[in-house]
Amino acid sequence: MRRVATLIAKGFCMGAADIVPGVSGGTIAFILGIYRDLIEAIRSFDLRWIMGCLKLDLGVAFTRPHFAFLIPLLAGIFTAVMFFTRVVELPRLIHSHPEEVYGLFFGLVVASVVILMTQLGRLRGADAATLTLGFIAGFVVVTAVPTNTPHEWWFILCCGAVAICAMVVPGISGSFVLLILGQYAYILDALGHFEWRVIFPFMIGAALGLMSFTRLLSWILRHFERHTLFGINGILIASLWVIWPFQERHYVVVREKQRLLESNPQLPALNEELFGPVGLALLGFFAVIALERLAGRVRGA
Repeated sequence: MRRVATLIAKGFCMGAADIVPGVSGGTIAFILGIYRDLIEAIRSFDLRWIMGCLKLDLGVAFTRPHFAFLIPLLAGIFTAVMFFTRVVELPRLIHSHPEEVYGLFFGLVVASVVILMTQLGRLRGADAATLTLGFIAGFVVVTAVPTNTPHEWWFILCCGAVAICAMVVPGISGSFVLLILGQYAYILDALGHFEWRVIFPFMIGAALGLMSFTRLLSWILRHFERHTLFGINGILIASLWVIWPFQERHYVVVREKQRLLESNPQLPALNEELFGPVGLALLGFFAVIALERLAGRVRGA
């Protein structure tokens, strides 16, 4: 029961993060220490499971996937999305108090970077290379400029695969990638009007991308764990560019909702308005540090 409650709470944190532009649920999963479990849970929906479903083998269909992990996590994510869009409207807070909201998440990500670097130990030559490559890849994505692209079925399929892969990687938002590819408004509008000629290839691409990428990522983590973690850390560091609390942010309106298009970091003014964002950044930072120490004690007990 305690594990279920913990997973619901972690899912709640992931759902809250997904609402904030520039922050991905994968980032929070990484911070909370459930990233590998998430990858393995997604990976459990494999060919054997598909064949079991087609053969109406209920044993395989209901026991092979990691439902004990995924159901509480998804319940937490759904609860967070409902809570922060219906009760405490986080999107409205992002526009009315962006520095404070982003300050909290900035502290969370900085702490996770520090913890991971500490756990990985001394930086070697190959480590520095993968860290740099991860940073460059992440920076290219978060600073990319949207472009005009075709609406052909094959490109929509590719967009589904790329967007879902981006959602799995910490530090990169899948919706932000769709904005860069120039397909966010088109796909969202198709979903709202049930245009299956768009939805179907997008879903196929997302399914193929998720099934293949999670397997690749799981294999890489098993065989090149240290280099992979340094690469992920590089992406997390690059994501700080868009999470930095003090920004000139530009939005686009998609289906009557504002979506972050680009942001340009700025130095804050030295006045009393600085206390709120800095205080919440410190709160987020020390909260992650405290949780990591608590988890370390539990593991050592």
